[in-house]
Amino acid sequence: MRADPQTVWDVLADFGSIRDWLPGIDHSCLLSTSADGMVGTTRRVQMGRMTLVETITEFDAPAALAYDIAGLPRWLRRFNNRWTLQPAGPGATTVTVTSTVDLGPGRVRTLAARLLCLGMARSSDTMLAGLAARWETAHV
Repeated sequence: MRADPQTVWDVLADFGSIRDWLPGIDHSCLLSTSADGMVGTTRRVQMGRMTLVETITEFDAPAALAYDIAGLPRWLRRFNNRWTLQPAGPGATTVTVTSTVDLGPGRVRTLAARLLCLGMARSSDTMLAGLAARWETAHV
C-alpha cells in the first residue's frame, strides 16, 4: 500500500469508523471502550440485517490489530481477524489480514473451517481494497 505504516494504522485504529472505508457496511460505532487501553474495546457493525459485535483482542500500534467477531451463526464458535502492518520502503506498507475460524473439534469441522477460510479470502481482499481506497481518497 502506498502509505506509511502510521497513516494506515490511523485508519485501522479508528475502530468505530470502519463504515468510512469498507464498502457494504451500513453503520458502525463504538459500543464500549476499555479503561486499560484498546484491548476489550467493542464496536457494532451493521450490514443489512446482520449485526456483528467486534472486540479488540490485540492492539500493538502501529503493527498489529486483532479482533473477535460475534453475531455470526452459532456453529461458528470463534472468528478472528488480525491485521499486520510492516514498512515496505519509503511511504509504503505491507498490510496483511489473517482470519482464524474455530468450528470445534473433529475432522469434518476442521475441513469445513479450512473451506470457510478460503471463502473469507475474498472478504479479506475487499477489506484491503477498501482500506487502500480510503487512504487514496483521504490523501488525493
